[in-house]
Amino acid sequence: MKPFLKSLSILLICPIFAAGIEQIADVTHPGLGEMSGIVASTFEDVYWVHNDSGDSARIFAIKADGSVVLPRLVTTFFPNRSSDAWEGYSIDNAWHQDWEDIAIADGTLFIADVGNNANARRDLGVYVVNEPNPYYVHKARAARFLPIRYPDQLQYPATQWHFDCEAVFTFEGNLYFLTKHRQPGKPMAWEAGTKLYRLDTRHTDQENVLTLVDHHREISLATGADVSPDSDRLAILTYTRLWVFDRPAHEDKWLQSTSRVLDLDPNLVRQNEAVAWETNESLLITNENRAIFRVPLDALTPTLSSRANH
Repeated sequence: MKPFLKSLSILLICPIFAAGIEQIADVTHPGLGEMSGIVASTFEDVYWVHNDSGDSARIFAIKADGSVVLPRLVTTFFPNRSSDAWEGYSIDNAWHQDWEDIAIADGTLFIADVGNNANARRDLGVYVVNEPNPYYVHKARAARFLPIRYPDQLQYPATQWHFDCEAVFTFEGNLYFLTKHRQPGKPMAWEAGTKLYRLDTRHTDQENVLTLVDHHREISLATGADVSPDSDRLAILTYTRLWVFDRPAHEDKWLQSTSRVLDLDPNLVRQNEAVAWETNESLLITNENRAIFRVPLDALTPTLSSRANH
């Protein structure tokens, strides 16, 4: 991730900042310096998070109050050791180049190494990790790495810089990717729009070509996404907005369904990075400053039909 840019303002005209968002915690653990992804664990009231590029291959488990979960191995054998010394759950058989988001399905974590600011990477992919028990183990191992490629990227760097991704989610067992767009050759100049892709194959010995599912002209700079526990809503976070789409009537064209939004004051939330559903009626947002915010679903306002954005 790069610092929030003033040039982002050209994408929005006179935003209205709604009430309803509140900061509920700060994550103070020194190992989490730049949180980039979050997803609810299958273990109650636990969320898996990871840092942005530059970190080692590791994840942390946190609570909504900002505290870090420690495995009992640490608390039992090192009772006097500061919790700040905990270095997280190392992921063996993995390398952290630019992890941007994390998703989960049926007890399996998907760690997306898909950051692609210059739209030139040929080694994008997803690590598949059996979810560890955060209370009993201190490490995990990537069972597989799934290399991916966008079907419409034919050059490296691309002609259109539409192949960075910072938001992934799962729905009905499938993994999805939302892109973040830039002006060609200008990593710090944004373009409006996002595209939704689906991973249909899970090869480990060849590239998995994603399937283009949908697109939206208005969503800009998607940095996180998550499907609600009941699978009825998709949340998409950007630097300045939180979008929530209702479950589509047809297949998985989420971006064509009805939606609601909440405009986010950048002076309050600063650089948003990740979103996760806390319940079916509330969401958690994290930023690179390690703050955690809660947003009730009823704080969002319905939008016009999303079909107009295709």
